[in-house]
Amino acid sequence: ADMWRAVSAAWAPARALCRVPPPLQPPPWRWAVSVAVSPTAGLADERVETRVAGLGAGQGGALRAGAADESGRLFPSCAHYRADSRGQLHLGTDASHGGDYTGVEPMGLFWSLAPAGMERPYQRLVPRSTGSPMKVEMLVHQGHSQPGTMPGPVVAKAEVERWFTAPGVRRIRLKEGGVRGSLFLPQGDGPFPGVIDMYGDEGGLIEFRSSLLATRGFAALSLPYFDFEDLPKVMKEFKLEYFEEAARFLQRHPKVKGPGIGVIGTGKGAELALSMITFLPEVVAAVSISGCSSNTVADLHYGEMTLPGLRFDMNKVNVSEAGVFDTFEALDDPTNPDNSPCIIPIEKAEGHLLLVVGEDDRMWKSSLYAELAIARLCQHGRKNFELLSYPGAGHRIDPPSTPFCQVAMDRVLGVPVLGGGEGKAHARAQEDSWVKIQEFLHSHLG
Repeated sequence: ADMWRAVSAAWAPARALCRVPPPLQPPPWRWAVSVAVSPTAGLADERVETRVAGLGAGQGGALRAGAADESGRLFPSCAHYRADSRGQLHLGTDASHGGDYTGVEPMGLFWSLAPAGMERPYQRLVPRSTGSPMKVEMLVHQGHSQPGTMPGPVVAKAEVERWFTAPGVRRIRLKEGGVRGSLFLPQGDGPFPGVIDMYGDEGGLIEFRSSLLATRGFAALSLPYFDFEDLPKVMKEFKLEYFEEAARFLQRHPKVKGPGIGVIGTGKGAELALSMITFLPEVVAAVSISGCSSNTVADLHYGEMTLPGLRFDMNKVNVSEAGVFDTFEALDDPTNPDNSPCIIPIEKAEGHLLLVVGEDDRMWKSSLYAELAIARLCQHGRKNFELLSYPGAGHRIDPPSTPFCQVAMDRVLGVPVLGGGEGKAHARAQEDSWVKIQEFLHSHLG
């Protein structure tokens, strides 16, 4: 503002000399620009409405969002818009013309959040704690700027809080027998449908999906199975008895409706979900997100039974010039007769299955694995399954508006691994599947 006043003062004598009449309206940067985001504090799986007012008619502006993870790493996003004849923008109806995405994307600034240039690349923006919100700052800049250049002056800003748990949801840290994790209980007396929630080979305790499920009325147990407290440090072998103990604990909890429970898993967690519904009568509904129809990597024991794990052949991993690992072809072929002992006999499952896959998953061939699972079920006359298959979606299909991450650092390998997908298509898959996953679980768990 001081710069513009100085410029105006410098030109004042020249304007007087030339008798140029004053402008009919102040220049756009002097207008009272505002950005309104509604709700300013809401659940992380809900859409927000973003509107900008006070721009000049047809004026260009850049909208930027910025968030930080628990370590203070910055994740910005940017999109270019142009105001209408009234000087207004509405992200629900107006299209972005550039930046991190194009087209009408009401939540584009959220799902396109990515590590800033100064940060280590390939990091995910996922909450490690569910007790505090993710704060996102929304900025309106004058004009458009090219990548790598300084944006124009900030003319309006607002802050949004994205909560992963609702008031009244209880989080109970679990150390029950051999079972570890966190139990999230909705507000109220219940009883509630019970769901076990598991993630993949990153290990540890990941809670944000469980807390959102509890917010949506489920008693959700976030269940780690390695690299957490006194659990095994690495994925060497697993005993299904651990998962059976967790299922029985949840089934018998006084806040859980029963008689059966559900399970949802991603990646390795999805594969374990399929094993649970196959062998454990307590589990009556399973959601497999980007899973394999065979047991992989670590042998799975249950009593006298063992499902050996398919192995990864690192010689079949392609590494790009940028050092990104493509593991798409690396897993042993589950259709090879030599690998038949690894197949999960899901035809034995008495419950219902929902298979969710991204057709551009590059982590492994989850679309093929879903086809193999369905073929096996049909071969045995089973019709207890549904398939959600999303063109353009990648590997990790999370709740809505979770930032898209095409390449992510693998926690075990310590290298960037290609997950696949395209931003807009992946965002739509997350939004659509989240609603249908909840409908599936409610329909089969009561």
